[in-house]
Amino acid sequence: MVRDMTEGKPLSLILQFCIPMLVGNLFQQLYNMVDSVVVGRFVGQDALAAVGSTGSISFLVIGFVTGCTSGFAIPVAQTFGAGDYVGMRKHVANSMYLSILISVLLTTLTMIFTRPLLELMNTPENIIDSAYDYIIVIFGGIAVTMLYNILASVLRALGDSKTPLLFLAVASVLNIILDLLFVIGFKLECLGVGFATVIAQAISAVLCLVYIKKRYPILTFTKDELRADKTCSGRLLSVGLPMAFQFSITAVGSIILQTAVNSLGSGIVAAVTIANKIQMIVTQPMETMGVTLATYGGQNLGAGRIDRVKKGISQSLIVILIYSLAAFAVVTLLGEYIAMLFIKPEEMAVMGEVKQFLFCNGMFYPILAILFVLRNSLQGLGFGLLPMMAGVCELVARTAIAFMLVGTFGYTAICFASPAAWVAADILLAVIYFIKMKELTLKFKKA
Repeated sequence: MVRDMTEGKPLSLILQFCIPMLVGNLFQQLYNMVDSVVVGRFVGQDALAAVGSTGSISFLVIGFVTGCTSGFAIPVAQTFGAGDYVGMRKHVANSMYLSILISVLLTTLTMIFTRPLLELMNTPENIIDSAYDYIIVIFGGIAVTMLYNILASVLRALGDSKTPLLFLAVASVLNIILDLLFVIGFKLECLGVGFATVIAQAISAVLCLVYIKKRYPILTFTKDELRADKTCSGRLLSVGLPMAFQFSITAVGSIILQTAVNSLGSGIVAAVTIANKIQMIVTQPMETMGVTLATYGGQNLGAGRIDRVKKGISQSLIVILIYSLAAFAVVTLLGEYIAMLFIKPEEMAVMGEVKQFLFCNGMFYPILAILFVLRNSLQGLGFGLLPMMAGVCELVARTAIAFMLVGTFGYTAICFASPAAWVAADILLAVIYFIKMKELTLKFKKA
């Protein structure tokens, strides 16, 4: 079901769109969380560290995929909001062609460079083989990851956040079953959880494709609309690539930081892995609100309703700041108990490091909330390149800490690396946001 977000109460529309997508994103996070829980509980701390040590590399590649597909959906949302359905379908078709090309390129590159990158990151010798087994399977499934993400992004651009949720729920349950089967039944350890994730993702992609074909007549294409179009492709790339590179630039900083984490041993790697898994869950509402604002902003910009854009962003910011404080309370009071899901009772020695990481990061969740709102809002309004520079700020901050402070302050520096990156990004985003909103307001007043 399509949803027009250019009419009605902004906050109500945003929340109605956001909540189903949030549940879907939580299911998606469940993929990775279950992988870690299963290997941590049924294989051991080293296996957990192996899966966790690949997180930054995975973010580099899968983040690029997510950024591309989210960016491709913005022109779709804008043309839909403007009532240009022919143009919308042309953009959808060309986004699929571009997704195929990008999938082939990324799969080829990851097959060649993943092992050397793990070695360059000083991945501990006792976990590097297991880490490679896991991540190479994940990268072998890039095509299905890209397919699901582009289909889900198109549906969200049309205002439908419920359908992707349904298929993710099915895939998440299947992923849990396959994780247990491959790890406990077939003893495949890290390799098994990789296969489970890819198979579950493939099924969610196929279900999404079949549903769109049967239930979305607005996406029935003519031969002319299916033709490759340089103008459409150029517009898609002009938005998608900056968003993709923004993810990747941020990921490069995470890779550099992960290298510093690896130097502290597999025990610290396991602690950071656990803390990051918990943090990804509790910060998901903030990230989802940001993605929602990209769609909301895109549709309303297409309709020429900049007044609604500003109102929706300001109201959403208040809601998400309140949530960020609640999230800090959750990780502070309950983080230790959630962490117990990931490790065997005899391996509780890492719990102190987990609690320290969550507390140091949690204090800065309001800063992270502002980052998600401003960055995604700017992207939804078509400013892809400028928010990418905020990713550069994050990269610089994480790199500086990895090279300058970890040697002196050790694990404590690791705990404050992400908060420093969020602060650096917010400073630039706030300046860009106020300048661009002023420009848009003047532009639509003249029109």
